[in-house]
Amino acid sequence: MLLGRALTIAGSDSGGGAGIQADLKTFQELHAYGMSAITAVTAQNTLGVQGVYPMSVEAVVQQIDAVGQDIGVDALKTGMLFSAEIIEAVADRIQHYGWRNVVVDPVMIAKGGAALLQTAAIQALKEYLIPLAWVITPNIPEAEALTGIKIGSMDQRKEACKRLIDLGAHHVIVKGGHEEGSTKVVDLLYDGEAFTEVETLRIETRHTHGTGCTFAAAITAELAKGKDLSDALSVAKEFIQAAISHPLGIGAGHGPTNHWAYRGLIPS
Repeated sequence: MLLGRALTIAGSDSGGGAGIQADLKTFQELHAYGMSAITAVTAQNTLGVQGVYPMSVEAVVQQIDAVGQDIGVDALKTGMLFSAEIIEAVADRIQHYGWRNVVVDPVMIAKGGAALLQTAAIQALKEYLIPLAWVITPNIPEAEALTGIKIGSMDQRKEACKRLIDLGAHHVIVKGGHEEGSTKVVDLLYDGEAFTEVETLRIETRHTHGTGCTFAAAITAELAKGKDLSDALSVAKEFIQAAISHPLGIGAGHGPTNHWAYRGLIPS
């Protein structure tokens, strides 16, 4: 059986709902072999982030090299990268190994509002990493921060997509979960030529911690197995919809999604 090798370069979430932990759970559920390079250790739970402890650039690079020099990578995703220095180092390693299936999830703010990306790092993200992205998956606030556009309509979202393509990304998916006043969630895919809207029913729940990480990880797993982006997006939407629809009810705040819901093993 041919395994897809999926690498996540992101922060660790001690609560297990987002970051490295969510990515590896998602890879496993979708039958991809998961590997990791940890950029920062966070102390967090469903109530918020209590501490962020970044790794050194050298430590991040050595983790990536350890994987790249031996096991190999079919697809990778980036999540919380924290600093401009880490972003530049990660971009350098991606170019060094010639990795093409790069999913950039531009993690900036935790669900509870804590900053997970230094302000100075946003420019580095735009300059060094987005040009390497096969697909970038910002939510609406992240797309606003990266493009300078205030997004209140689908036309403004389309303009943000165009600006992200202009920065060098091959594809853009602007997620619609933060859009208010709708019974549906509409994700917008743009490939530089055509727009595709993907709709799902909005689930009213506070248990949405790690949804962005999980969604991007699902795309990464499918790309690692050789799927094209359209098919990978379809699976990712089904995966995250199942994960949100069957909450675990863990914690007093923004609880995690259910990473095993997609396989139908829902606890009674």
